[in-house]
Amino acid sequence: MKPAPVSRRHFISAALAGGAVSQASISAAEVKEGQFNEPAHDIPLAEDADVIVCGAGPAGVTAAITAARAGAKVRLFEWRGCLGGIWTAGLLGYFLDFNKPGFAKELRDKLDARGARANSTSTSRFCYDPEALKLLLEELCVEAGVKFQYHTKVSAAFKEGNKLTTIVTESKSGRQAWRAPVFIDTTGDGDLGVQAGCAFEIGMAEDCPCQPMSLNALLVVKDVEALREFVRFGQSKPGENTDSEKKKRIKDVLVSTGHFPSYAGPTMWHVSGNLIFAMMNHEYGIKPWDAAEVTAATVRARAEMNKMVNGLRALGGPWEGIQIVATAEQIGVRDGRRIKGRYVVVQDDLAKGVRHDDAVVRVTFGIDVHALSSDHNKNHAIMPKPIDMKPYDIPLRALIAKDVDGLMMAGRCISGDFIAHSSYRVTGNAVGMGEAAGVTAALAALSKRMPHEVAWSESEAKLKAMGQRV
Repeated sequence: MKPAPVSRRHFISAALAGGAVSQASISAAEVKEGQFNEPAHDIPLAEDADVIVCGAGPAGVTAAITAARAGAKVRLFEWRGCLGGIWTAGLLGYFLDFNKPGFAKELRDKLDARGARANSTSTSRFCYDPEALKLLLEELCVEAGVKFQYHTKVSAAFKEGNKLTTIVTESKSGRQAWRAPVFIDTTGDGDLGVQAGCAFEIGMAEDCPCQPMSLNALLVVKDVEALREFVRFGQSKPGENTDSEKKKRIKDVLVSTGHFPSYAGPTMWHVSGNLIFAMMNHEYGIKPWDAAEVTAATVRARAEMNKMVNGLRALGGPWEGIQIVATAEQIGVRDGRRIKGRYVVVQDDLAKGVRHDDAVVRVTFGIDVHALSSDHNKNHAIMPKPIDMKPYDIPLRALIAKDVDGLMMAGRCISGDFIAHSSYRVTGNAVGMGEAAGVTAALAALSKRMPHEVAWSESEAKLKAMGQRV
């Protein structure tokens, strides 16, 4: 259901009054069974941004920093208490498809300078220190002049004609309204796009099945070298087990404790010292916009993670003393809404290795569909690939909403089909998309154009002038 129109006069009057609003009383006649009719009321309005970015995960924080560096006044909203999203609050643990120019290279270099990237010969996939990354992203946002606000979630969107003009957020400060010329949806699940009235797809079909969720954890062990046959290191030793062999060994050890893991391809990565990341669970068929389902999945996943770690510790030997330092604040979502854009990236693009004149990022990460059910997991932790993939381009058009003007997307909620999404969803590509969306949004807002009116050649030239595509 679309939200009822809210007048600009109400927003402004509340802002001038300081935003203090009392709730109206409700008569019994206004309450319907199973429904509650929320009374209209005035809320404070701010119009101090050129670009508003909703969601501060890998795509969102990149988009915000890039837009600000391009000269735009930027506001960035995040519902967690840190920047980085799945990198930090989600303890993802691993950067993938990260061998790219621009902001991705800048992050690699800055993490290296702080000793916060795991010792690795690869620039495409590597581990990192999540706490160091939180601090680095905050410093970069402050340096760029991004105004970011935590514990704030977008809850409504309003249009004038077909143009998105205003969003409403919820936070400890209550409901607040914000206007801007251009918005970027980097919520992961396409929350802003849906609230603005955009069409979307989810999973393999209208009602899923969706890829499973995983709750990662940060672990400490007694001696990581004693677990080398299980743990993935950035630099391998001669004759060392392959990554797939290490996954199988972890699974076999977990099974020996009496528990078959919900993710039959469990993985442990070395961070530093005796600190490791672990991804060892799946939660199947969960809709990421259903808070009750996500809550139940989180509780099950955290319980399973503790059960598996406790089982390993009970084995003694190299597993002696293994314990959980932290489980993720948020369960990791692989598969949310995909907002319809002006181009849809499809499976055939991957098969052909398609190229575009308005290519914003080239994807090299393969098709990665995790088991879609516990039955699938018994035979295939990762589902068989339907095609052979070639590196392919994502065009700027896939980042521009089809149904609503003034709205862009970046990250895993861009316009694509289920198979393509399973490849481009990794965070190296999210960063590339964030750069493109950020600079294009800034150019559009500052020149009073819509994003679809900005040629990619202009955006790319601006990035090169900023030193972000060199």
